[in-house]
Amino acid sequence: MASVTGPEIERLIQLLARLPGLGPRSARRAALHLIKRREQLLAPLAEAMRVANETVRVCSSCGNVDTSDPCTICRDPRRDESILVVVEDVSDLWALERAGVVNARYHVLGGVLSALDGVGPSDLNLDRLLARVTDSPVKEVILALNATVDGQTTAHYVTDLLAPTGVAVSRLAHGVPVGGELDYLDEGTLAAALRSRTRG
Repeated sequence: MASVTGPEIERLIQLLARLPGLGPRSARRAALHLIKRREQLLAPLAEAMRVANETVRVCSSCGNVDTSDPCTICRDPRRDESILVVVEDVSDLWALERAGVVNARYHVLGGVLSALDGVGPSDLNLDRLLARVTDSPVKEVILALNATVDGQTTAHYVTDLLAPTGVAVSRLAHGVPVGGELDYLDEGTLAAALRSRTRG
């Protein structure tokens, strides 16, 4: 099938299609929208991407992304240094920050253990985590990992890794979501909710 656009537009579509949540059709619509609004969207987006490419870096302390190293969170003196929240990815850190429920420091693992994907302990940011717990006033590590098999395997591994340090290790509760109805929940979620039950 012959292409209906030039190679520059096709390249834009191909790059957009690589973004999470965008397939080829969505990428075509997004590209067309950007092109139609070149002055209002395309030019400012291109400039913002250029600046981000030149200035964004990974925090050498926690693994967050920011324009400074250490990042804004690590430099914030109002953060509770005795609590360290361990997350799989930067997107999880951002989600917790949006919720505004914890005023602690973070540590991004950069993934979870996965035999199927060939991800082992050496592929994660575990050495830095152990160093941070050992060399700082951390009293509690909160494992805010996803409730998947790989997430739970990683949580067990991290718990065992930190056991010799004597730091308290806790996990997020899993189970019935706020506003959830028991009839619509799967068996795994119900079982987790019962195991994590609290006294009323």
